[in-house]
Amino acid sequence: MEEVVTAKAHKALFLNTIAFTVCFAAWMLNGVLVTFLASNQVFPWGPVEIGWLIGIPVLTGSLLRLPAGMLTDKYGGKPIYGGVLLLCAVPMYLLSSADSFLAFALCSAGFGLAGASFSIGIAYTSVWYPQSWQGTALGIFGAGNAGAALTTLFAPTILNHLTDNGANMEGWRTLPVYYAVVLATMGILFFIFAENKKPATHALPFKAMLKPLKDIRVWRFGLYYFLVFGCFVAFSQWLVPYFVNVYYLPLVTAGILAALFSFPSGVIRAFGGWISDRWGARQVMYWVLGLSAALSFMLIVPKMDVYSPGEGVMAVRPGMVTEVSTSVIVVDGRRYELKEDNESAATLQKPFLIFPAKFTWQEAVVKEGQTVQRRELLAKGVTRIHFQANVWIFAGLVILLGSVWGIGKAAVYKHISTYFPDEVGVVGGMVGVIGGLGGFFCPIIFAYLLEATGLWTSCWMFMWVISVICLIWMHQVVQNIMQEEHPEASENI
Repeated sequence: MEEVVTAKAHKALFLNTIAFTVCFAAWMLNGVLVTFLASNQVFPWGPVEIGWLIGIPVLTGSLLRLPAGMLTDKYGGKPIYGGVLLLCAVPMYLLSSADSFLAFALCSAGFGLAGASFSIGIAYTSVWYPQSWQGTALGIFGAGNAGAALTTLFAPTILNHLTDNGANMEGWRTLPVYYAVVLATMGILFFIFAENKKPATHALPFKAMLKPLKDIRVWRFGLYYFLVFGCFVAFSQWLVPYFVNVYYLPLVTAGILAALFSFPSGVIRAFGGWISDRWGARQVMYWVLGLSAALSFMLIVPKMDVYSPGEGVMAVRPGMVTEVSTSVIVVDGRRYELKEDNESAATLQKPFLIFPAKFTWQEAVVKEGQTVQRRELLAKGVTRIHFQANVWIFAGLVILLGSVWGIGKAAVYKHISTYFPDEVGVVGGMVGVIGGLGGFFCPIIFAYLLEATGLWTSCWMFMWVISVICLIWMHQVVQNIMQEEHPEASENI
């Protein structure tokens, strides 16, 4: 790390952030492209195949983050970053010729290398800034996550244009070519303008560089990052089919709403780095994990229309039914008033329902001339619970959750630069691997949960569980630290 901030540091940060934005946009391409191809029946892919194709690039980029971070610590960011950009352009270009699930998967695995750019950029950015700037600088770099928003925002419109709004479906093959050109161009610019720099530990052998991974703290940070980054990556892509299937939105509209989730989460990461520098990463993470649990819980309730037996009407004495209508049943002169459904039609016509609506009414189950016994059912009760799960309220909560995760991403890496200042590449790479694996496994888990439960909101149940586990683990560690450092104060907690 440097002692002071220089103009060269800002130049490196600028190049790193732009390159990361490009890589992240390419890394997230399948979320839009695969959904487009499946929804237009270009390929016969179901939810599981879609989940795998969305996850494969994420897996490649995640697994390669640790070696990429180590290589960056060893040789510097310029050759590694520039090389990754150029290498990714090749399989991205070949994707334009894919005509099967296997070919698509192999090309996706190839351009998934773009995901390793994160650990490269983290390590390469960190060496240019002093400790007091680490949270801010790494947060600004991490704002390149907004590349996901660029893909979800613009790719659907570009696909519609390239395919003449569905008239020429083979036009989709031009989109990967565009992405390949952008990747290659950014790689060339990086080699021309970037200046190389290595950390003080660059002379260590690779085995010695791995020593910090024995610290359990690294794996705890990794779990946090699994949530705030891995789940962010997963939903950046999963939200597109979510909006299409749950709210019947066009692909372009679904892409715009998914972009509204991705873009603030990326940009706010810079703010998350700044507040982590100012108030400490631990305090920030408490808020992040608490809000993640609360918001995930609010999103669990599905869009639904449930009918259930309610309070019925029974005969108080035997007799013959002489009159039956929607409002009354008469048995030997005794009137039994029925509750009618006079509210549901008007209420459900309202375009904006925030809370679940409950309606109850009674329906006759007897006929005129029928003889009934005492306590025999005359009218059954019906309870209807309708929850609109309004798309705008849902989208607002999702965007807020994405922003919370964006702040959390910066706080995790502030932790890393604090506890492992000379091993940011290795530790950041390992934490990035775990986080990236979240981006790979989560869409697949979401797909299997959807098949098992039939509920799209099952993904939010999973988010809630992960958030609560992270919060409990962090709180337990903090309590242990307080007890060790301030035993007298901890007794009063």
